[in-house]
Amino acid sequence: MSLLPSETPLYNHSLPQIEQWLKDQGCQQDETQLHCWYILRPNWEAELWLDIEQITVRYTQSGENRQDIQRSFKYSLSREDIEQAVFSGP
Repeated sequence: MSLLPSETPLYNHSLPQIEQWLKDQGCQQDETQLHCWYILRPNWEAELWLDIEQITVRYTQSGENRQDIQRSFKYSLSREDIEQAVFSGP
């Protein structure tokens, strides 16, 4: 399945395209909560939720005093912008 150009807002992508994009980024889908995904990188890890109007990301134990950092990104942003914001880490 091919993705739309990276400048395309994420809301123009189908759910299967978004899921494939997340898999391409190394994310693993939760088997029981299909809207929840996990990503593990050498220096950080995060949980992602595909909410109705946005993607929510929680970087676990990444802030001061090892607190979680949570951010949300509207689907109106381009796939490229979300990719750079989410996968560059906390």
